[in-house]
Order: sequence, then C-alpha cells, then structure tokens
Amino acid sequence: MTSQIKTVLLLALLTGLLMLIGGALGGRGGLLVAFVLAMAMNVGSYWFSDRIVLSMYRARELSRADAPGLFAIVEELSRNAGIPMPRVALIPQEAPNAFATGRDPQHAVVAVTEGIMRLLTPEELRGVLAHEIGHVANRDILIQSIAGVLAGVIMYVASMIKWATLFGFGGRGEDGEGGNPVAALALAFVAPVAAMLIQMAISRSREYLADESGARYSGDPAHLASALAKISGYAERMPMRAGSEATAHMFIVNPFTAGGVANLFSTHPPVQERIDRLMAMAGRR
Repeated sequence: MTSQIKTVLLLALLTGLLMLIGGALGGRGGLLVAFVLAMAMNVGSYWFSDRIVLSMYRARELSRADAPGLFAIVEELSRNAGIPMPRVALIPQEAPNAFATGRDPQHAVVAVTEGIMRLLTPEELRGVLAHEIGHVANRDILIQSIAGVLAGVIMYVASMIKWATLFGFGGRGEDGEGGNPVAALALAFVAPVAAMLIQMAISRSREYLADESGARYSGDPAHLASALAKISGYAERMPMRAGSEATAHMFIVNPFTAGGVANLFSTHPPVQERIDRLMAMAGRR
C-alpha cells in the first residue's frame, strides 16, 4: 500500500509540474499540441510495447514443449496472482536477466535470458518469475506509460518555452499580462530534470512493489533475494548486448552498467536495499 500511495503522489507531482510549466508558456494552445504529440508517441509504444521490446532483444517466443519446467512455474505463479498465464519468451544472451511487458495481464509476456536459466537454481528462478508476474498483476506497464506521457509532455513543452523565450514569443497568458521570460527559461531547464527524477522514483517504487508481490506469490522471499545477488553481480561484469537504456526499467536488475552520478538517475533501487527488504520479509514468516 505504501508503494501504491507513493506512485499516486509522484504522478500527482508530474501533473502539477505539467500545469506549472504550461502556465509559464502563457497559453493553452502550445500545451495542447505538446500533449497530443506526446500522447501519440507514448500510447503507440504502450500498445505495441511487447513486439517492440521482444524484437529489440531478438527474443523468441517459446511453446510448452520447448521448456515444460519453465511453463509449469509461470503457470503456477500466474494462478497464485489471479491473472491469465503470460506468454513466455527466451532472449539469446548470456547476461542473466528477465523482464515482463505487455499492455495488460491479458497481453503480457515474461522473457528470460539464456544466461539466467543456467545461472539460477529452480527456486531462485521461481523467485525471479514471481517478481515479473508481480509487475504484470500490478499493471506496471500502464503506470509507466502514464508517467511517460506526462514526462514527455513536460520535456516537449520545456523545449518550446526555451525557443519561445529566446525569440521573444510566449510568456503572455489569457489575461494579457506578460510573463517573466527569465523565470520561464529557468523553469524550462529545471522542469525536464525534475520530471526525469520523478519518473525514476515511480519506477523504483514499482520495483519494490513487484518484489513484495513476487515474494507473496512464490512464498519464499529469500530465493528472490538470492537471485538478485547473483544477477547483480553478473550484470556489473556482463552487461546486456544491444538493447537501449530506455528499456532498462523493464528488467529485474539494470542490464547496463552505471556508476557515480549515473546512479542518481537509475531506474532501479539499490540491489542491496531490495535484498535487505526481502530478507526482512523472510524473517517475519
């Protein structure tokens, strides 16, 4: 419930930031154009997210005959979560990782790499799959898409404000009073960074929630904690090939190496903190 409340508050912050920057632009016309463009891009990516991401990583959809053990685990966990069984796909990469995608539980896909199938024990793999089923059950793809729409609008409108302020346009509201071009320009630079940080916070909140949900569906938080320790250790030495940083939030552990200041913008909470939370859950059982 805490993660759900945080997500609602963060989405409200994004909405408030959008209203603030729209007012700085000095009218509704530009805001409406930016909203329509951002909505079209984000809704398109949301609707076809499964096809886009699976093709990006050359994932191959599996049949039950290809991996009966894997299907049995996904089927059981889906039953525990009360959702339809997602499709299952295999990513031809050695880097151990997994993700879930799809616009809703009826159109979901759970994908695992070849590396994770070899690295983890059956119990640890079950914990990872439970985490991904948690993302599907919690409708995280929808929430991320809403956050993406709002953040996209903010960044687009901020860009419009920069050009409008530099060329002396805009900054005049419906009451005819002029805006402050210096304040508008400052907001145009600050707002996109704020939007990015809020979007990252939403992603982190959903990771915690998926960990908690997955621990409930699998019945053993310790196995997911053990899997996270193994996967993160390999991710630092063996990042994913191809793909894009834009898809990093989808994986159970960030598949691309990052450090220093880059950690500030990480879509994932610190792995050790996730492990500590899971082990605390295991201790309360």
